[in-house]
Amino acid sequence: MYKIMPMPKRFSAEIVYFCHMSIVKAKKSLGQHFLRDQNIARKITDSLLPLTREVLEIGPGMGVLTRHLFANPAFSVRAIDIDRESIEYLHQELPEFRDRILYGDFLKTDIEAFYQEPFSVIGNLPYNISSQIFFRIIEKRHLVSQVVCMIQKEVAERIAAPSGSKTYGILSVLLQTFYHIEYLFTVGEKVFDPPPKVKSAVIRLTRNERQELGCNEKLFFLVVKTGFNQRRKTLRNSIRGLLPPGFDSNYLNQRPEQLSIPDFLQLCAEIENSAAKINVVTQ
Repeated sequence: MYKIMPMPKRFSAEIVYFCHMSIVKAKKSLGQHFLRDQNIARKITDSLLPLTREVLEIGPGMGVLTRHLFANPAFSVRAIDIDRESIEYLHQELPEFRDRILYGDFLKTDIEAFYQEPFSVIGNLPYNISSQIFFRIIEKRHLVSQVVCMIQKEVAERIAAPSGSKTYGILSVLLQTFYHIEYLFTVGEKVFDPPPKVKSAVIRLTRNERQELGCNEKLFFLVVKTGFNQRRKTLRNSIRGLLPPGFDSNYLNQRPEQLSIPDFLQLCAEIENSAAKINVVTQ
């Protein structure tokens, strides 16, 4: 379907990619913006630390990262994309890796069917579902050791923000609870097809040492999300419906962005202990 004339191996990836940029059209509905700068592509793939041999690329598109990943013998790579047109194109372009280029939705795919051991994630993530992808990664944190991804610059800054910052929010707390976050570099709009209306950034997440929270995980997630959904209020008012009768804490006098991750964990442990004492009394 896509015939490619022979050319020197040293230049083939770059030339073929640019000659065929028009073959797969970026789809607005999928939030696609295809990277077309090989130097940035190399910089992204070189940011992947050798923490795991297994690597999963999310949203390969036309394969600008994929080619570099498959060329690296240090990694065993799979790529998954929900765009059938992209999958068909990559199957034609990289037939030797056909069985490792998968059609599917990362948000719905049974990851354990492919990985029983830790793996790394890489990708130019669709801007419109990047938050959903991160929540999925948190859910699979026992398997995902590392994430190197390009996302909207504003979202990257939010994820890396410290407590006390105006951009510190739900993703900041939940991702930093389980991962070390590094803001690596900023990427301009002109290196994409089509160019997005915002700048992008590449970040790296590496799994931290935290295995236990010291409190109920569902409560922790609920407190963080509920608090930041009404971030202008103090926690006393925003999470009132989650508190057991008579519960009080100094943390409740603060707004959510003022609490560090250990603070949130301590608050949730206090709520849980208070609720447990009330249950004992009422039984």
